[in-house]
Amino acid sequence: MGEVWRAEDEVLGRAVAVKLLLGDQADASSTARFRLEAQTAARLSHPHLVAVFDFGSWEDRFYLVMELVEGRSLGDLLEAQETVHPEQVARIAGQAAAGLAAAHRQGIVHRDIKPGNLMLDADGSVKIGDFGIAQFVDDPSTALTTAGHIVGTSLYLAPERALGRTADSASDMYSLGCVIYQLLVGQPPFRSDTATATLYQHVDTPPVPVRQRGVDVSPAFDSFLLGLLAKKPEDRPSAQQVSDWFRTDAWRGRPEPLPHHSAAAPRAAAPAAPAPAQTPGAPAGGGPSTYRLPQATGRRRAAPAPRASRSAARSATTRRISTSEAIRRRPRVASAVAGTVAFLAAVYLGTILFAPDTGAADTPDPGSTPTAGIESPAPAGAAVDPAGDGDGDD
Repeated sequence: MGEVWRAEDEVLGRAVAVKLLLGDQADASSTARFRLEAQTAARLSHPHLVAVFDFGSWEDRFYLVMELVEGRSLGDLLEAQETVHPEQVARIAGQAAAGLAAAHRQGIVHRDIKPGNLMLDADGSVKIGDFGIAQFVDDPSTALTTAGHIVGTSLYLAPERALGRTADSASDMYSLGCVIYQLLVGQPPFRSDTATATLYQHVDTPPVPVRQRGVDVSPAFDSFLLGLLAKKPEDRPSAQQVSDWFRTDAWRGRPEPLPHHSAAAPRAAAPAAPAPAQTPGAPAGGGPSTYRLPQATGRRRAAPAPRASRSAARSATTRRISTSEAIRRRPRVASAVAGTVAFLAAVYLGTILFAPDTGAADTPDPGSTPTAGIESPAPAGAAVDPAGDGDGDD
């Protein structure tokens, strides 16, 4: 896209970076377009974005005055070492995603995320440069490119960009995924002999998981990276989601700790006695997190009967209750009947025995001796045997 020069701000007396863009047709139309893009990029203020201070044209070439980053790019880092440790990769990914999220909230798409545009300052912090410039260069109306030309590097180009579609924030996330992949493996996910063949791989070929390439990362990290490299833009996470994910320890694949519950205190042995009734789910022993589970009794509980069977059972129970009540009432009725019969029999016998004889008994026979029903009076002082056995012994 251009040449970068180290320069000095003569007004403020500070070191800056001046980028001269390619092209030599700075007409009025392209100048206005470039001014708009530069002003848009200058509105971005974020720790992980290279600040834009000024813009203009020189000898019919546009230039940008930007923050000078004292450090090296990720491209330089990959030239010095083949791969990067996953710990450092996670930190780089989180910071780069945070910078992209700030730009995407302003509606700015980078369009050319690659190792050369991601800088590491003296403290190892990520700085993303050239925001808004790729979109300006990619516009054929600026006369810096020809129609049909795609700005970007084929090694990091999203599938929709390879198909000629408009770039959006998801395109930046795919390119960032390619950079992360290269930092871990040592090479991008897709590479071929020609740029065209590489673009076809972006569109059709699924990426090989980094764990299958011998990289020691967690399955969670590997799966998340494959999500960034999804072929469909809607299947990729947003920049803010990537930043939040790498800010935590989720990329390490550590399981979430389970909630801590206090164990029930051991109980002393006690004489065998039936356990008190316990409501299911109620705390036992007063502990806030201790619960007594129902104990097995070895007996099966009968399954609930159908509604018709339950109705028949209730009817049978009612009949049994009625029969029992009838059985309990029978002795009382029988006793009443027997008492009535005995009373009537006594009255009848009394009537027969004590009724006066109106027949011949009124005129006794002169020749007979009256003995029946007449007892001699007992001598005075004689004991009467109530049993009538005649012993006379007291």
